[in-house]
Amino acid sequence: MTAKLSGQATAQPLTRTTVSKPEPKPDKWFDFNQSVPGGQRLVLGAVGWVAFLALWQVTSQMDLAPDRLYPGPAAVFSSLQELFLEKAFFSDVLASVSRIVISFGIAILIALPLGLLMGSFARVDSILNPLLGAWRYLPAPAFIPLLLMWLGTGDSQKITLLLMGVVFFLVIMLADVTRQTPRVLIETAKTLGGGRRIILWTVLFRNSLPGYVDTCRQMLAVSWTYLVIAEIVAATDGIGAMMMRAKRFVHVDDIMAGIVTIGVLGLLFDVLFRLIYRQCFPYLGQAK
Repeated sequence: MTAKLSGQATAQPLTRTTVSKPEPKPDKWFDFNQSVPGGQRLVLGAVGWVAFLALWQVTSQMDLAPDRLYPGPAAVFSSLQELFLEKAFFSDVLASVSRIVISFGIAILIALPLGLLMGSFARVDSILNPLLGAWRYLPAPAFIPLLLMWLGTGDSQKITLLLMGVVFFLVIMLADVTRQTPRVLIETAKTLGGGRRIILWTVLFRNSLPGYVDTCRQMLAVSWTYLVIAEIVAATDGIGAMMMRAKRFVHVDDIMAGIVTIGVLGLLFDVLFRLIYRQCFPYLGQAK
């Protein structure tokens, strides 16, 4: 019986079957969590700008409005060149940039310590959040008459208006960034004997610093939106003042040139913040 079974159970060599791996599917044009290479990103950005300029040029030639009231991109860029070469527009740009830098720098000096304390200590947040949260909903331009009576028509009035437009939002947003610090880091620092001051500086502040930089980059755009409002009242220099002078003579091309200038300056400041972010936190850039 045993011999019969052994004769039937003849061992057959095992053959390894190779399973061919499926070929990777090409990336879809629209897919989730895609990473776009830098060169392709630049090309796509250029396509968007070309499409916008083409649409602007086409609509300017459709007689939707008189040429004087709706100039095309060629006329606006020609006016921009004339402003810089013949009308000393560079001094207006410099005045506006200095107001933005000064006001936003003061806003950071106020908002950063308050946001750090509010995000770190619940009792500080309970005191300040209801007050600052309410001030966020007050429109800064509504204070222009008061600021004119209190501070006059000089740069202090304009800088204060720009400051009021961003500082309350900035405090709340920086506090939210601080609250995102992992609790395990704080508990570990306590276990190692760290005091409140050390934990506040070495854990909470340093962990939140990348978020602080990114939040300031986003809020700087809001500061630029208040620039024209700050410079249209009793101003003798600045991009907004130039636009108001152009309004008196119905120079719409100059007004659009001022809008383009603000957009370009805002984009340059945004790029500057991105470069600072990448240089200071390269490990986060690699993770992304």
